[in-house]
Parts: sequence; C-alpha cells; structure tokens
Amino acid sequence: MSGTIFITGASGGIGAGVARRFLDAGWIVGLFARRRTALEEVAAAADTAVVLPGDVTNPDDVAHAVARFVDAAGRLDVLFNNAGMFTPQATIDEIEIDDWRRSVDVNLTGMFLAARAAFGQMRRQDPQGGRIINNGSISAHVPREGAAPYTATKHGVTGLTRQLSLDGRPFDIACGQIDIGNARTDLLQEVTEKARAAGEAPPPTIEVDYVADAVWQMANLPLHANVQFMTLVATQMPYIGRG
Repeated sequence: MSGTIFITGASGGIGAGVARRFLDAGWIVGLFARRRTALEEVAAAADTAVVLPGDVTNPDDVAHAVARFVDAAGRLDVLFNNAGMFTPQATIDEIEIDDWRRSVDVNLTGMFLAARAAFGQMRRQDPQGGRIINNGSISAHVPREGAAPYTATKHGVTGLTRQLSLDGRPFDIACGQIDIGNARTDLLQEVTEKARAAGEAPPPTIEVDYVADAVWQMANLPLHANVQFMTLVATQMPYIGRG
C-alpha cells in the first residue's frame, strides 16, 4: 500500500525516522518543520518528499503547508502529529513562564493547529476520510520529576486524541495516539552522555526504527480499524511503577 502522509517535526529524531520509513515504501511524504536544510537532508533519499518549512505554532504556516502538500499529493491520507519540545527540568516554582508558554505553544497548540488543518482537508476530500496519529508520550499517563509543562501538555494531547476520535466518526476520520518511552534521538543521547559523565547508569532506550515501524502499522490499517492508544517503551525503563 502507498499513500500520502504529512509529518510535523520532520527535521530530526522520531519525525525524520518515520518520514524515511514511509519514503522508503514509496509514500508521498510532506516534511514540515522550521529547519529547511534539515528537511532537505531527510528528503534527499527519495523523490516523493515534499519539503514544507514552517512553524507549527503559526496558524498560517500550518494551513498553507497542508494546502501546498495536498496540491502536490492530491489528497491527505495520514497526519503524523509529531512536533514537540522539552523545557528545562525544575519544580513548578522555578519554571520560567516563557518555558511554560513555549511548551504549550508547541506541544499542544501546534498539535491542535495541525489536526485542525488535516481534519478540514480529510472532511472535504473525495473519498472522504483519513487518519490522524498524535505523538503523545508516557508523560501523557505518568509524570517524570520536574516536568510540569511537558506533563500537562501531553495530558492535553490525550484529550485532543479522544475528541478527534469522537468528532471524526461521521467523516471517516480515525485518530490514535502513540506514547513512546525513551526513543534514541539526539535529545536522549544528550541525557545519556550527561548520565555517563556523572557516573550514573544511562537510561534504557529503543531505536527510532521501532517507533517508525509502529507508526507504519497504525497508518496502514483500513479506516474501519484503529489503534486508539499504543504504548512503546524500552523494556527496562521505569514506566510501570513510575509516578
């Protein structure tokens, strides 16, 4: 099966890994993120990539990118709503207000804007329908220390997933969420290096390829079937019992 998928946060990490998985399979893939050069690097291996630089917190950027992708691809089958960010860890009294606002803007408002644009396209296109896959986190279920902005926004993503699932039913729009624990991205590599430098055991991790395979599985289901929530974690990480 081949189709079309629009990916936010596609310039690196999980977004880039998922993009490459779909490009390798011949899908038309919209690559959306702020860093054009990084997007072009992801796109270099395939001629079915559509590079779409923009800011996920900007409503016009998101709407225009989705419209441009549909012009190029013909329709939108899947949105992988992936863009997200971390802020410095601290107890709530020491968290900068600007960090809170940036986290809400990217992790929650950005998700809303991308879902809004994709939902509208999927509702209008013929044949009607499509699938939205939100990148949640295990922090959508249980917190880690000093992460109030991230935890709160990821809990919000779960609410958005449920609402989209409900509101999408009349239009054949499915919505599911993948909650990932410790994928081996550049950001987690920094955490690993800091732990080793401090003489501590690095956190258990999983390769991004496994995340890409999981998103691939979710995306390729027929629209009358849906993975509502999938949790994919490193086996040894303290998810069960955390919180």
